[in-house]
Amino acid sequence: MAPSRGLSTGVALCLVSILCIQLGSALSAGLIREIGPATAAFLRFSVAAVVLALVVRPRFLAFDRRQWTAAVGLGIAMAGMTFCFFSAIERIPLGLAVAIDFLGPLAVAAFGLGGWRLVWPAAAFIGVLFLSHDGTGWVGEPLGMLFAAGAGTGWAAYIILMKRSSVLFEGLDGLAASLLVAALASAPFGILSARSGLSVDMFGAIVGIAFLVPLLPYAMELTALRRMPVVAFGILMSLEPAAASLVGAAMLDQPLALLQIVGTALVVVASVGVTLSGRQGDAA
Repeated sequence: MAPSRGLSTGVALCLVSILCIQLGSALSAGLIREIGPATAAFLRFSVAAVVLALVVRPRFLAFDRRQWTAAVGLGIAMAGMTFCFFSAIERIPLGLAVAIDFLGPLAVAAFGLGGWRLVWPAAAFIGVLFLSHDGTGWVGEPLGMLFAAGAGTGWAAYIILMKRSSVLFEGLDGLAASLLVAALASAPFGILSARSGLSVDMFGAIVGIAFLVPLLPYAMELTALRRMPVVAFGILMSLEPAAASLVGAAMLDQPLALLQIVGTALVVVASVGVTLSGRQGDAA
């Protein structure tokens, strides 16, 4: 495959992955209201774990203690991150939730670089403040923003643990084991806090959402990384807050005021800045 063609394929896969993630989040909103965030997270992980186990056929019994330790840590991080994020989008606009969520990995990257690059998380924080105001008043509720911050903390832990998992496992075995752990970890909360029974239509929606997030995005992002530089991948992933705001406006009736558009742009620019700063730091 020609380098330019490989790059264009990688870009396309990244953009489709971002769209899948935000569509999955928007489509989850109605389901979360029906059955609750903990139950929605548990069912999504359960479906994703079963599907990936059938496709990948991981040899669970052959995993050693280090591999299972990594899988358990990653699975618990995924479960906590998803529950917090679902609880956040139940209470605050999707674009705001994703922007706050983004602060976690952005802060990890910026503090790892240090120095003047700490300006980027500061810019992102200002962007979140702008997103929190629609020009007439503050949007969302404090508990929803607290849950979004929890999701951001979980995402930061997820990135660190995913790097360790990628070294210890081959292919998608690590993800399969982690999804199984996430399903088991969220099971007690999901079962006990269910708000209603599960209909056939709801189950069909859960299966579809499980493919949108996390199965398809992970596979597409993994393929994209093999076709493009890491810095280009990071820049494209920085578009997620903007995509979340657009999907929220289009699907969830969450229009953006001018101040909120500026806030979204600040979060995106801050993420791109951290990505480019990391590249310069590696080259130094």
